[in-house]
Amino acid sequence: MALSNPRSLFGIHSVAMYNTTTRVPYGIVKVAKGANLALTGETVELTGGSFRYPWAIEDGLISTELSLTFAEYPNFLYEVLLGKSVTENTSDTTGDISAITNQNGTSVVDATTGIASVGLLSGDSADLKFGKYLVKVTDSSTDTITVYNYTDIDFARGTDTSYTDDTLAIGTAIIPGSGGTVSLADYGLEFTGGSGTIALTDDDTAYFEVRPVNTKNITVTIGGANDVFPEFGCLIYAQKKGGGQMYEIDLFKCKGIGLPLNFTPQEFSEAEVTIKAFYDSARSGIMSIRSIDSFS
Repeated sequence: MALSNPRSLFGIHSVAMYNTTTRVPYGIVKVAKGANLALTGETVELTGGSFRYPWAIEDGLISTELSLTFAEYPNFLYEVLLGKSVTENTSDTTGDISAITNQNGTSVVDATTGIASVGLLSGDSADLKFGKYLVKVTDSSTDTITVYNYTDIDFARGTDTSYTDDTLAIGTAIIPGSGGTVSLADYGLEFTGGSGTIALTDDDTAYFEVRPVNTKNITVTIGGANDVFPEFGCLIYAQKKGGGQMYEIDLFKCKGIGLPLNFTPQEFSEAEVTIKAFYDSARSGIMSIRSIDSFS
């Protein structure tokens, strides 16, 4: 009988992760750049006296470590590797402006003597620009505020805009009393003054956030005191070969903590994470391997 063709692995197709209790998938990584599963064993040697060689060698520990590299950031990775589920929102057909909140001092946001609210300038959702905005009282004698944006990434949306100076200011406004309004039209924003006489304090600040019109958006806050890093199963699939061969590794229980977020000019971001696999008593092992030869 002739020797069988060598069993070889070629490329990587995908990596999927699942809940170890229900086996319901968390999700799949399709833009996988590599998965290196290192089964590294140790030997324990008995030495002593003047003899230069071991008297005996026994089996030591085996480390099961998966180094996974990928170039996409699906929502479930934040949950399994950073311990926090992502909130995925439906589309904002006219954008979204968060409530304005006092940051330094208390005079900026006040329903009677400050800014009662920040909202969309009627019919101007096309000018809403993504970012975090800061409002600062720059002249309390005239009830004047200066508005800042921390990024110009979206300034070409709708009406083109630019910073007014190096402080990241984008404009000024005089807050009217008696519930009057004033706008930053090029940004689609309208400020409503308090119901009474405005009384601002110099250098007080407040902030709000803007999402422009979008089809989907997510939010997640990492690093909470009660965040939990779940155990998960992990399925790795090699690329299907030309002859139809397929290869699967199922790691029964895994733990991974940390998700690098890398930014390099003119390059797609890639992250490399280290995942540890460990024993699953219900399945009596660390992992299973399946291989299929198919030529049909």
